[in-house]
Amino acid sequence: MRTHTARTPNSTPGNSSAFRLSASVAMLLLGIASLTGCAGISAGAGSNQQQQPGSLSLGSASVNFGSITAGTSKTLSLTATNLGSQSVTINSASTSNNSFSLMSPSVPSTVAAGASTTFSLKFAPGAAGTFNGTLTIASNASNASVSVPLSGTAVANGQLAANPSTAAFGNVLVGNQQTISETLTNTGVSSVTISQASPSGSGFSLSGITTPLTLSGGQSTSFTVTFSPQATGAATGSVTITSDATNPTLSIPLSGTGIAAGQLSASPSTAAFGNVTIGNQLSVSETVTNTGGTSVSISNVAISGTGFSLNGIAAPVTLAAGQSTSFTIVFVPQSSGAASGNVTLTSNAANPTLAIPLTGSGITPGQLTNNPATAAFGSVNVGNQQSLTETVTNTGGTSVTISQIGITGTGFSLSGISAPKTLAAGQSTTLTVTFAPQAAGTASGSVTVSSNAPNPTLTIPLSGTGTSPQSTQLSVSPATLALGSVTVGSSGNGSGTLTATGGSVTVTAASTNNSAFTVGGLSLPVTISAGQSVPFTITFSPQATGSASATLTVTSNAQPSTTTEALTGTGTAPASHSVNLSWTASTSSDVAGYNIYRAPYSGSCGSFSKINSVLNTSTVYTDSTVANSTSYCYATTAVDTSNDESSYSNIVSNIAIP
Repeated sequence: MRTHTARTPNSTPGNSSAFRLSASVAMLLLGIASLTGCAGISAGAGSNQQQQPGSLSLGSASVNFGSITAGTSKTLSLTATNLGSQSVTINSASTSNNSFSLMSPSVPSTVAAGASTTFSLKFAPGAAGTFNGTLTIASNASNASVSVPLSGTAVANGQLAANPSTAAFGNVLVGNQQTISETLTNTGVSSVTISQASPSGSGFSLSGITTPLTLSGGQSTSFTVTFSPQATGAATGSVTITSDATNPTLSIPLSGTGIAAGQLSASPSTAAFGNVTIGNQLSVSETVTNTGGTSVSISNVAISGTGFSLNGIAAPVTLAAGQSTSFTIVFVPQSSGAASGNVTLTSNAANPTLAIPLTGSGITPGQLTNNPATAAFGSVNVGNQQSLTETVTNTGGTSVTISQIGITGTGFSLSGISAPKTLAAGQSTTLTVTFAPQAAGTASGSVTVSSNAPNPTLTIPLSGTGTSPQSTQLSVSPATLALGSVTVGSSGNGSGTLTATGGSVTVTAASTNNSAFTVGGLSLPVTISAGQSVPFTITFSPQATGSASATLTVTSNAQPSTTTEALTGTGTAPASHSVNLSWTASTSSDVAGYNIYRAPYSGSCGSFSKINSVLNTSTVYTDSTVANSTSYCYATTAVDTSNDESSYSNIVSNIAIP
C-alpha cells in the first residue's frame, strides 16, 4: 500500500472550506489507490466506480447592478456550483470592464464536488452612463471557461445651481428695503437634501425657505433675499446653501448700496463777510449740493437781514444726487455795527429747510482820536520841564495815513513821532509833548495831526503855567512807612499822603528801589493843588524771610524835584504742616513692612500715589510734604518677605491742611 500525505493549500483562513474539500479528495484518492493495490481485484471490476469530472454552473445568467449614483459603488453576489463528482480548481476570474471588479474569493480557489462558492462583484462607475462587461471564470472543470454578462447604470450626482447666480440690489434708500427672488435647482439626477440656508452681510436677510429641504433630480425651490440698509455705503454678503450635493456649499454673492435721501448742504456753511466799510460792498459765493442719493427740488429761496441781497439763483431748481448749484450773496452795510441774516432754501429734501447764516459788520472809515483830549501840564517851575504822553488812535474801520505833525505854543515841544505814519483800524501811536516854561505865567498851544481820515486835521490843545521855583513844595507823610511782618508769599499794605504847598504840584513819577515794595493808588501824572493832599498805597510782598527796606522816590515839578519816604517791613516764614499716620499691624506672620499711599481729595478721593521712598517697617508715618489749604486721603498696604503687596487698608478721607 502506498501512503499519501495531504498537503495544506496556500490559502487564507477564509478558504477553510477549500482546505477541507482538498483533504477529502486526498482521502478519496487514497482509498482508490488502496483498492487498486489489492490483489484479486480486476481492472474491469472498477469500471462502474468511475468519477464524473467537475463542472461549474453559475446561479444567474447575468448580473445587473441597476442604477446607482456616479462616484458611488454597489456590490452583488454570484454563486458558482460544482455539479461534478470531482473538485474544481478555479484558476482565474476577471472582468472585461474596469467599472466592474471581483472582490472575493481570491484565486486560485478550489470548489469541492457538489459544493458552491460565492463571487462578490462590485460596480463602481466614475461617471454617469450605461456600463456593460463580462465576468469570465477559468478553471480545470469540464467547462473550462464560463462567463456571465454584467451591466449597470450610473446617474449624475445631485448638484445645486442658483438663478440668478448673484443678487445685486443696486442703490436702496436707508430705511427702505428691496427684495430679489432666488431659485435653487437640482441639476443632477439624484436627490439633494439642503441642510442649511443662511445669509451674511449687514442689512441682508432671507425668507421663504425652511431646512431641511430635499430636491429630487431637476426639481427647484425659490426663496427671497431682502436688503434693508441701515447706513449709507456699499454692503456685501452672501447666501450660503449647505447640502449633500456634489457642490456641498453653494455661495450666492450679495451686494447693494445704502443711499441717503436727498439732502442739501451749503459750502461755506455760513457766509461771514467780516468788516465792510459803509458805502462799499462785498460778495460771497455759496454752493448748495445735494449730498443724498435721490434728486431734490428747491421750491423757494429767500434772504433776510439788513444790507444782504441775493443773485444767481431762482426757484424752482432740481438737483440730482451729487449735483450742485452756486449763487452770490452781497453785503452792503448801511450803518456801522454788526449785521446778521439768513439765506433760507425750502425743498423736498430730508432737511426741508436749509438756513445759511449771514454775518457782517459795517465799519466807518478811518477816524483819528486822541487821549487825553487836552494836554494840561498845570504848574511847572521855570527852568524845569514836564512831559505828557498823548495817544492817537484810529477808531475807524480802515487804515489812516498821518502825513504831517506840527506843534505851536511857547515852551512846548514834540517828540516820539514822525510822519508819514500809517495806522491800521484800531491801531494807536504815542507821542510826547514837553512843557519847559521860560517865564512865570500861563502858556497855551496845540499839536496838529494831518491825515487822510474823514477828520483830516486833529488838534490837541496844550496848556501850562510857569511858576517861580521857590514857592512850590511837595511833602510825603509819614516820613517812614512801616509795613510790619508779612508772611513770605503773601502781601501787606500801608498808606501815605502827598501834600502840595506854595502852589500846585504835578507829580509825574513814583517808584521804589526794592521790588518787594510797590506803589499804588496814584494815576500819574497827577496835579495837587496848593494845600491839598492825595493818598497812595505801598504794598509789601516779601519773597524771603528777614527785614527789608526801600526808599520811595516821588518826582514832581516842586522844589526839590524829588521827595522821598523810607519803607520797612519784615518777611516771616509761612507755617508748615504735617500729617501723623498710624495703623494696626497686619496679622500675617511674614510682613516685611508697609507702603503709604496718598490721594488728593475734592469731594472724593482722587488717584493714589505711594509717598514713602523705602519700605516702612513700623506702623506709624509722618507725611511732611503736604501743601497748605489742601485736603488728602490716605491708605496703607502690607508687603510680605516675597514682596507681595496687599490691597489698600481702610481709607481715611478729607484730611484738611490749614
